[in-house]
Amino acid sequence: MQTKTENMKQKIVPFLWFDKNAEEAVNFYVSCFKNSKAGSISRFDEATAKATGQPEGSVLTASFQLNGQEFIALNGGPVFKFTPCISFFVDCETEEETNELWEKLLKNGKALMDFKTYPFSKKYGWVEDQFGLSWQLNFSGGKQKINPLLMFTGKRAGKAGEAIHFYTSLFKKSEIISATHYAEGLGEPLENVVHARFSLDDEVFIVMDSSLKHDFNFTPAISFTVYCENQEEVDYFWSKLTADGKEVECGWLEDKYGVSWQIVPTVFIKLISQPDKEKAKRVMQAMMKMKKFDIKKLEEA
Repeated sequence: MQTKTENMKQKIVPFLWFDKNAEEAVNFYVSCFKNSKAGSISRFDEATAKATGQPEGSVLTASFQLNGQEFIALNGGPVFKFTPCISFFVDCETEEETNELWEKLLKNGKALMDFKTYPFSKKYGWVEDQFGLSWQLNFSGGKQKINPLLMFTGKRAGKAGEAIHFYTSLFKKSEIISATHYAEGLGEPLENVVHARFSLDDEVFIVMDSSLKHDFNFTPAISFTVYCENQEEVDYFWSKLTADGKEVECGWLEDKYGVSWQIVPTVFIKLISQPDKEKAKRVMQAMMKMKKFDIKKLEEA
């Protein structure tokens, strides 16, 4: 059920699971952020509608860009819900921009951390929007950037530093950009990460630990799609990311930290986007029977 944005710039793309309002959410986010646009839309065919219980012909996925950052939204039903364990951290250039974005995202949503001055920021707030997706807004003075932030909670609190080294060992062109640990008096072990940034194939991620009592954790509502050029690359990422994790289906997996990924060959996107709808349908049906993608079987279909 994966689709790719038109220019295929990003190797790793955040994938957002909605119930029935993916298109509405896309239009809302595009209206909030500058330099943003909606992209292509795919619809449920007979096979995917039957497998998911969604109406045939309704929106399956919708791609979009927010200030150049690619996303994909899915109408997957009420199975998974967003949690603050994965949010999107937005560095803003001006206070006016930060204030405006806060007001838009807060509408029909709720504040998770008050929007105000903190020792670590001139202006910062954490908000859950009307669709349940979490955003952290930070007036940094630099050009606007949007990066996924992973918060390690519960039994996984204290694993952020380990996760950084694990993820950067898997992807080419990766690096640890910065890492700050908790200071004394903040109620966290000093070895825990309060804020760290790293890049995977030029895409920047942020991680943090939180030992506070939370009633949420990672869910497949937000996954990260990794686009692969060949079967060798599919096999590599599948093997590495399922180690001590678990295989799911249709290219989905859960890694040892509970973070969800989709390992997708780019040829699959070409095959399901071809003009011959019957061939594309057979490819989709073949994919629905797979866990790890098998390019040869997809091409045979």
